[in-house]
Amino acid sequence: MTLDRSHPHAGDPVFDLHVGGKMEVRSTVALGGADDLSLAYTPGVARVCEAIAEDPAMTQHYTWVPNTVAVVTDGTAVLGLGDIGPSAAMPVMEGKAVLFKQFGNVDGVPICLDTTDTEEIIETVVRLAPSFGGINLEDISAPRCFEIEARLKDRLDIPVFHDDQHGTAVVALAALQNALRLTGRAAETTRVVISGAGAAGVAIAEILLEAGITDIAVTDRKGVVHSGRHDLTPVKRALAEMTADKTGRTGSLADVLDGADVYLGVSGGTVPEEDVARMAPDAIIFAMANPNPEVHPEVAHRHARVVATGRSDFPNQINNVLAFPGIFRGAFDVHATAITEGMKLAAAQALADLVGDDLTEDLVVPSPFDPRVGPAVAAAVADAARRDGVARLR
Repeated sequence: MTLDRSHPHAGDPVFDLHVGGKMEVRSTVALGGADDLSLAYTPGVARVCEAIAEDPAMTQHYTWVPNTVAVVTDGTAVLGLGDIGPSAAMPVMEGKAVLFKQFGNVDGVPICLDTTDTEEIIETVVRLAPSFGGINLEDISAPRCFEIEARLKDRLDIPVFHDDQHGTAVVALAALQNALRLTGRAAETTRVVISGAGAAGVAIAEILLEAGITDIAVTDRKGVVHSGRHDLTPVKRALAEMTADKTGRTGSLADVLDGADVYLGVSGGTVPEEDVARMAPDAIIFAMANPNPEVHPEVAHRHARVVATGRSDFPNQINNVLAFPGIFRGAFDVHATAITEGMKLAAAQALADLVGDDLTEDLVVPSPFDPRVGPAVAAAVADAARRDGVARLR
């Protein structure tokens, strides 16, 4: 296809790169003549269809399904842009599919749904599911994203993964494990403050608890999420019971930052420097909001030993691309029926281990372009799937 280069933003390198989209479908078989056509399509294809009709498991061998993930959004929580709708979300979903292919050799298909209704999204994905080996939910706003993911997990026997939650959590845990090692801290005595009780904040709290970090306070715009508040959603109430209720911590973000070892920001906004200055010595600050971190690295470095952001122009980028391609690669390699907590913890440990003896304040998590990342995460996830009993292939 010849692309029209006279688009309205011609000359802008970002728009120039996106002309015609960032992906295409290519055939994996040659069609050089009638014989090839008869094998790839009629009449030969009918034999394959009949074999699958007799044994649906044959889909795993004779279609692209077991290596293909649906990248599904409703466009309500796209990057830092918010609710921009399904059409405007497509460039991001295309980008996600490209990353799946580049870093995990997984085929991704972007699907932008023109509905924000929870039931409609669930029913649509369930009906699409036979075409895919897994479902990657993307940029769906909280709290709907929690229910959508949970109910799809219940109804489908393929991996369902909300990357804004779990991809962020996996990479954050990997980086934090190395930051704790660098600063000589033990998980069980580390005090953590998470700013943001949305999708990422909830998932980070859950995975930290799984990893043995129990002194956690999660804050939203009204302060610490604890059960004494009367404005909590069911998700936040469950979060409170897992975190602040066990430690008795209440108050504002500034209150709980006083003496805290770790700050994890997934909320946006700005944390005043005087609050950051009251954190513990050798503090750890992961300010992951994009494009503007909650604590600018220049400020953070004045008060913390280890600093990470979500941006690629500073060291220690907490980037989901370190996790999701390898997680799906590993799940697909063993035909997993789900992605378990054990698989996520294994992915985080694999990422942390890759840093190894190169660990420094500016290197607590590997680069997305480290060629070891995808294979290491995939192998760890596949092994965990076998241990957790969700692998169809041993």
